[in-house]
Amino acid sequence: MRNELLTREECTAMRGIAILSIMLHNYCHFIGRIVKENEYQFFTSNNEGLWRVLTHPDTLLPVHLLSYFGHYGVPVFLFLSGFGLVMKYEHKTQERIGVVPFVRYNYLKLLRMLIVGFTLFVIVDVVTPGRFQYHWDNVIAQLLMYINVLPTPDKIIWPGIYWFFGLMIELYIVYRLLLYRQKSWAVVLLVAVCWLLQVFCDPEGETLNRLRYNFIGGMLPFGAGILLARVTRNETPAFLTGNSHSPYGKLLVWLGSLLVCMILVFVMCFNYQSWLWIPLLVVIGTIALVKTMPQWLLSLCVWFGGISAAMFVAHPIARKLFISVALRQDIYDGLMLYVVVTIALSWAVKKVIDHIPSSRL
Repeated sequence: MRNELLTREECTAMRGIAILSIMLHNYCHFIGRIVKENEYQFFTSNNEGLWRVLTHPDTLLPVHLLSYFGHYGVPVFLFLSGFGLVMKYEHKTQERIGVVPFVRYNYLKLLRMLIVGFTLFVIVDVVTPGRFQYHWDNVIAQLLMYINVLPTPDKIIWPGIYWFFGLMIELYIVYRLLLYRQKSWAVVLLVAVCWLLQVFCDPEGETLNRLRYNFIGGMLPFGAGILLARVTRNETPAFLTGNSHSPYGKLLVWLGSLLVCMILVFVMCFNYQSWLWIPLLVVIGTIALVKTMPQWLLSLCVWFGGISAAMFVAHPIARKLFISVALRQDIYDGLMLYVVVTIALSWAVKKVIDHIPSSRL
């Protein structure tokens, strides 16, 4: 029987953890007095805010931590995307796939989610306070998923989380043109180039912001997924699966890995150069987390992973409806309502998406 570093169940659980992290983050960081994240740019003031709430904690500390660290669910999704592409398309016996059919198939797959979520969001956005001023060219750019490359993407993408669709179609194109069935050194080289393009940027500058809204900022976890899938596709080395250890020994190894990753993520978030590598540690830590979960918790995360696509497009709708509760009444009241409605809405949105015909290669 083939050794597997990550089973299908564990990958789905990682997807569930990632979407919960993103969903909670995208509510918490909208609240004015909560510490902000360093996602596209590196702001020293955000780190100072994190340190302040850690050294003087109050009842809102969990909200601060979700706001600051929650966006790291995105690298987990990127890792799983790279991992899944290799598993699906790089078997030696499989017929080679053309560029146009590949891009078309994956664009339509993303569009099934985007069109449902965007339509519902626009309806809610129009009838609630704080309506966004949409422009026809930006709407087209969003639906065609090239909006990320336009100037000031953080001011024209609404809801903001939908920038991920543009990022994914870029990564699909990059994978098919440059990495599909190529030597693994090509992946390492591209990751290195993308890293070097960020190293010399102004940490708070617009150039870094533009790069990280596009595939350059996501290449590290995506490339890690490709490389790990290629290593483990045939036979996973024993030192990765821990087959040489007893069950308790393997558990201790994964618990130790999780603890080390958590410490390093915290330490590295205070330095710009080390901050660039945090996504890789987050991926390793998430793998360790699913390896150490009790079965009941793993099953719960698998369930959330099963509705992750619908939850991704649905949670901005619930946020627009319930963020006012946090702003005017109580943060935790609003957060609880938001979570409950997001889960229910995601289930309904999944039913709608499932009724849209799937694209075929």
